Amino acid sequence: MRPLEPRDVAACERILRSLPEWFAFEEAVARYMRDLESLPGFVAVDGDEVIGFLALRHHNPLSSEVHVMAVRRECHRRGVGAALMRTAEEALAGKVRLLHVKTLGPSHHDEGYKRTRAFYAAMGFVPLEETTAYWGESQPTLVMVKPLP
Repeated sequence: MRPLEPRDVAACERILRSLPEWFAFEEAVARYMRDLESLPGFVAVDGDEVIGFLALRHHNPLSSEVHVMAVRRECHRRGVGAALMRTAEEALAGKVRLLHVKTLGPSHHDEGYKRTRAFYAAMGFVPLEETTAYWGESQPTLVMVKPLP
């Protein structure tokens, strides 16, 4: 694990584009790429190769958000995402009280996002609310939160 650097953005884009089940909307991918140039975050590396990343958005002095996170498909279920999350939480500990994430809600059946929600639950996040206020009626958003020490 190491901090996200500008030189990592192209590798992060390749990871996003290799996961169309989660990152199918071109507008969203383009926005994430712009955001990665300025947001703090971390990358998981294997040798010199980026295999996963996480970027944070600080909303206020009390809370931060996992803005975007992705791990190369062949590295899923190998602890890479959990290690990225632990690294982010360690960096935020004592600085903010809540970490939150937005993901596709359970009222929209999708097996990939079912696994995503299970991952966040395993990391200690709990559902706060499902709403259509963020991504519209066709993509109900589940907001999950986790208190930090």
